[in-house]
Amino acid sequence: MQHAEREITKPVALCVGKGQLNPEAIGFARQPLIQSNLSGHFMRKKKWNYWCIYGEDLLFSATISHLDYAAVCFVYILDYETQRFYEKQMTIPIGRNVKMPEGVLDSVKFTADNLTVQIVHIQGETHLSVTILDFDNETLHADLHIMHPEQDESLNVVIPKNRDVFQFTAKHHTLPTYGFVKVGDKRYDFNPDYSFAVLDYGRGIWPRKAVWNWAMASQRIGGRRIGLNFGGKWTDGTGMTENAVFVDGVMTKIHEDVLFTYNPKNFMAPWKIRTKFSDSVDVTFTPFFERVSLTNVQLVRTEVHQVVGYFNGRVHLGNGETLQIRQMLGCSEEHNAKW
Repeated sequence: MQHAEREITKPVALCVGKGQLNPEAIGFARQPLIQSNLSGHFMRKKKWNYWCIYGEDLLFSATISHLDYAAVCFVYILDYETQRFYEKQMTIPIGRNVKMPEGVLDSVKFTADNLTVQIVHIQGETHLSVTILDFDNETLHADLHIMHPEQDESLNVVIPKNRDVFQFTAKHHTLPTYGFVKVGDKRYDFNPDYSFAVLDYGRGIWPRKAVWNWAMASQRIGGRRIGLNFGGKWTDGTGMTENAVFVDGVMTKIHEDVLFTYNPKNFMAPWKIRTKFSDSVDVTFTPFFERVSLTNVQLVRTEVHQVVGYFNGRVHLGNGETLQIRQMLGCSEEHNAKW
């Protein structure tokens, strides 16, 4: 069995000195207590704020990222019923005007050519506003209010490869969301009882090449808000994991690595996600849609296979309860980066 991970309960800086990993930051926290004060390591700093909102009819996602030598923004939609999908990506070389904040919920904005993404956190809500004048030959406007219930816990974890290669990630799940997304004349409304947002906040010093898996879901099941978060490959062997389950805002941290078993030649085949040593996590993910995102510009080449589908299986919680997962909508991905 893997050891229990250290829990951080007081605010701490991610870096010390000339941008090296602070040993006191290694661990996980239930609140965003870790300050992402990255410095130095030119071209190796990677920062992103990824939002994914599961509506009743539409999956909507917006991301602002900075790779040290370019800022990249992408926005995509998936209509579950019609499977209409479209993604818009914009790159700003150097990206000087895009300031990535050190705090998990701090505000950030990206503006370039007919595309504006603004993320503002105020009074316990994140206001996500997106306007794109040419989105699949139509105008897209999104106005979403993402609530952060005061007592909710989140997964905040530092993955240490060494003092000069490390990653801090914050995963916020099951955040009730209201508002709308409008594409052309088609309007999608989001009801906070059934629409939930997921935040993936990342700040780290990465090697030139990296690969990882990530699986997640945030839905209401049997009257409870359930969130799943599993990560693999990048975290293996570090003594830390990105694995957790959320039930009505309470996090159960899973200290074991999870193994992702899937067919890299056919991402639409079922995936198996299981804990390495025990049966704490035993779920099958069955996709119905594959998003392929390729970036190949100068120094950056990334390939993402993100599949949308349903989780089925079970997860053992720390209190002895077994959480049954049935037809839970979510995503799983393989991400290869050369950046």
